[in-house]
Amino acid sequence: MSNQYSIRELSQEFDVTTRTLRFYEEKGLLSPTRSGQNRTYSAADRARLILILRGKTLGLSLEQSTDLIAMYDPTSNNKRQLETVIQKIQSRRRQLEVQKQELESMIVDLERWEERTNAAMENKQKSKKC
Repeated sequence: MSNQYSIRELSQEFDVTTRTLRFYEEKGLLSPTRSGQNRTYSAADRARLILILRGKTLGLSLEQSTDLIAMYDPTSNNKRQLETVIQKIQSRRRQLEVQKQELESMIVDLERWEERTNAAMENKQKSKKC
């Protein structure tokens, strides 16, 4: 892989629209060099895009991903950045666990209502036959 990427190459590689890449550029997350209308993205831009998309997958907001990217500090082995990522992951996991419990409870409620409704329908059909 080269160290330079066109907007088309990045959009195809990561299955995002060119509009998305321009949006990230407007937000200051990506900094391609420009030659007229052509944008050329660096390996660092590609790495930032990977982090943005990973954050999105984890359920982080764009602002949260931006904050994490800004914490990049190779002189400290990115300790602060990594600790923050772990905290965000743990927080997101707790949130999803709560949602999972709520969904499981709703499913049980729906099953009960379905059973009651089916029983009521059977009773009505039996009473019509009599």
